[in-house]
Amino acid sequence: MNPSNRRPWEMDPELDALDVDPDDLLPSVPLKKVPAGDLFEAARAGDVERLGYLLESGANVNVRDRWDSVALYYACLAGHVDAARMLLEAGAICSERTFDGDRCHYAALNLRVRRLLKAFEARPPPLGPLPSALRDTFLGCPGNRKAYIEQCADAAAGSALAAGYSSTNDGSNFNSLPPDITFYVDGRPIEAHRVILSARSPFFKKKFESEWKGRKEVRFSSQKLSYGALYSLIHFFYSDRLEVAVDDMEDLVRTCKACKCEELQKIIQKELSHQKFAEYKSLREVDNSQKRFILQGSSLPEEDRLPSALHRILHDSLACSGTKNMSTANIHEARANQSGNDDFADLCVKVGPRFFRCHQVILASRSEYFRARLSRMTDFLEGNHELSNFSLPFLEEHDLSIEAFEKMIEYMYTDGLKDMEPEQAEEMFDVASRYLLFPLKRAVADVLLPHLELVSAAELCHWLVLADMYGVLKIREYCLDVIACNFETFADAREFRALLLTLPPPSGDSSLRTTRPSAPGSAGNSDQSNLLDDLREKWLEAEAAELDKRDESATLFDKRLEMLMVVAEREAADAGDCPVGL
Repeated sequence: MNPSNRRPWEMDPELDALDVDPDDLLPSVPLKKVPAGDLFEAARAGDVERLGYLLESGANVNVRDRWDSVALYYACLAGHVDAARMLLEAGAICSERTFDGDRCHYAALNLRVRRLLKAFEARPPPLGPLPSALRDTFLGCPGNRKAYIEQCADAAAGSALAAGYSSTNDGSNFNSLPPDITFYVDGRPIEAHRVILSARSPFFKKKFESEWKGRKEVRFSSQKLSYGALYSLIHFFYSDRLEVAVDDMEDLVRTCKACKCEELQKIIQKELSHQKFAEYKSLREVDNSQKRFILQGSSLPEEDRLPSALHRILHDSLACSGTKNMSTANIHEARANQSGNDDFADLCVKVGPRFFRCHQVILASRSEYFRARLSRMTDFLEGNHELSNFSLPFLEEHDLSIEAFEKMIEYMYTDGLKDMEPEQAEEMFDVASRYLLFPLKRAVADVLLPHLELVSAAELCHWLVLADMYGVLKIREYCLDVIACNFETFADAREFRALLLTLPPPSGDSSLRTTRPSAPGSAGNSDQSNLLDDLREKWLEAEAAELDKRDESATLFDKRLEMLMVVAEREAADAGDCPVGL
């Protein structure tokens, strides 16, 4: 968690108007370093460096200590606003009108922390790309969407959500693939997909492999099962975030027990006891019907979270995949192995000589390319003569390596990349653009950045051009920063001088020279931005040119570029005159 990358947050106007003692704006406990401390000690000490290291290392931000307290509580108690902010941005849950929420608000020892909690409005951070995409798919089903809007306790939130889906009544803008299973509780539907439920729950997996195999509908008695509890649980399976009414929490505990979601059941049971205690202590100004409990999937052990669950499904699918030259015996053997461990695959994708068993709901949720292609084709079996023993819908992808497709579906199923070589990055950028899987670019950039710290000037110029072409702003900004800070070193590199001949010339508009460059990812940093204009601005920043001398300095920089281009043109001409092979 880099403090320089923090987003701005807004203060509540009512709190700004309060007259407070200046001492109330200061931390209540002095900052100190805890180089070997755990998450709780770092939060209590306000050591944001240690806290950031622990969070980046995968520490569970909502874990509890032996006193049943979370790290956010200690940060609030000590008045460390930076530590509290870092925890909130990392996913610390401070649900309104709940045990933890009230505890953090009451424990905040200065106004800055209370302002921070108010600014975040006790709401969880945005979902990651994978749970966000699957949540859109879940709410894209008409019945699920209607139920969610009805359950929104906040009228404004419900109206906003309704407006977001109002362009269509069938959910086609969000989910082109229909659900393959529908549950009815007291006549109310919950639409879902078998592979998601099977990945998250042993109960559903066993049922779909046995008595529910092939069924499109399953009806439950409302006397044995609460609609709200089952809806909240299935919504959690897709989004990795639990949002449940407090009144439904007891029913949800029973539902989790039946579905064998043991870790989730333990957490909800504990929170239910906290809620009862909070009710006993509260003024009862708000009844339970207005209260909702929110839980992040990050509060669960790694193996119980959405990425790990889908990774297991992907592993099973790849184990059943093979090549087009498989013999009939091999195919029957693969089917026999699969029968005891159903991967619920409903799509076969051929890449070169290999085919991959995949799941339409995952591919369509993550990629608009696959969503459009799958939604417009029914009973399609492209090249089916090669795989006549398989009855799955069949797609064939061209101009794509097997390794790149494997990495792509690994990211689509898990939101992560492991063991990717830097040499694969260029093809992965192309894959992300071709399949409209834009978050993949950021994941590839994160893997590539450490490698760029060791490359030559020539290779860095190569990556700058690629990053600009594919719109990978993180890599583009890094390359420009390195070149600007080491400009004379790059000016001596022939590859950099040759690169200048391929780029549009810098703008002569002086207004571009006296304004700060756009922040990475901002609207101002568009596809029309000029690389040399941006390089000039970064060079001016690196040189710390004073504002009244920026025009003069920018002019000198442009003249330096012109001189380098003249040298580059001469070098290109000389190279053209040389005999081939010399």
